[in-house]
Amino acid sequence: MTAETVTAAAGVAPAAPAAAPVRPGSARRVLSWVAGHLGLLPFLLYTGVFLGAPVVMVAVGAFQDNDGAFTTDNLTAAFADQFGRSFATSIELSALTAAAGAILGAILANAVLGSKPDGLLRKVVSSAAGVLANFGGVPLAFAFIATLGSIGIVTKALVGLGFDIYAGGFNLFTFTGLAIVYVYFQIPLMVIVFTPALEGMREQWREAAANLGATRAQYFRLIAVPVLLPPFLASTLLLFANAFSAYATAYALTTGVVPLVPIQIGSLVSGNVVADQQNLGKALGLGMVVVVALVMAIYAYLQKRASRWLS
Repeated sequence: MTAETVTAAAGVAPAAPAAAPVRPGSARRVLSWVAGHLGLLPFLLYTGVFLGAPVVMVAVGAFQDNDGAFTTDNLTAAFADQFGRSFATSIELSALTAAAGAILGAILANAVLGSKPDGLLRKVVSSAAGVLANFGGVPLAFAFIATLGSIGIVTKALVGLGFDIYAGGFNLFTFTGLAIVYVYFQIPLMVIVFTPALEGMREQWREAAANLGATRAQYFRLIAVPVLLPPFLASTLLLFANAFSAYATAYALTTGVVPLVPIQIGSLVSGNVVADQQNLGKALGLGMVVVVALVMAIYAYLQKRASRWLS
């Protein structure tokens, strides 16, 4: 008869099993992990206050009416009529300028990498790309108005040469003109984000392909394209998100003539509120958040795939 059986027969409850002792090594590892990540605390607080909290407020307000009751009318209105057309126009403009900027930027980046690593050309292009990629807003709009406007410097020079671009139907203050302005800062951004991928292409791969009898066309088609396609697509998606969220340049250039989602939100926030739909701007903002989040999720996936070869 075991001790447990005797204890149960005597009517005495068996003693509870002793708790497993906490290993000092586990506690030290936890404290070490916390101490090693304390540097992230300011960043997490910053993003929480200036990014997380506004997103939550926009998401909650998009489903509320003027009295705070739950409703889906805001989202219905956000994707109908002129607001729905603004989403279509924004996506079309972003996709067009992202594709043009990605192709032209990739060509430029590849051409620059053919120069000396410490040469003047690479330094100048790298510095110019860093500046021009962040050149936007009212200064960029004014620069294009002074250059390609109806009385701009380049426009007048072309008229003197017998070419009147405005007589041919071009207008800087339309969708076409806005696309040209967007491509202006999309190209240098592509140079910045795609150059590391080009630099990651190892010379040994080309030499190995040549030793096996592959031509330049076969190397490009069977090795370079499969390796560079994920980072190229990821960079294109980044350009799409950059154009989709741009506001100041488009508003300063067209004053809202071209219907874009950021301009519609700015109009609603500044007081142009539709009757009984004060949270319509938040619904439009939620739509933008969803689009950008989806694009950036695909971007992160493609970047992860590209890192297998280019890391």
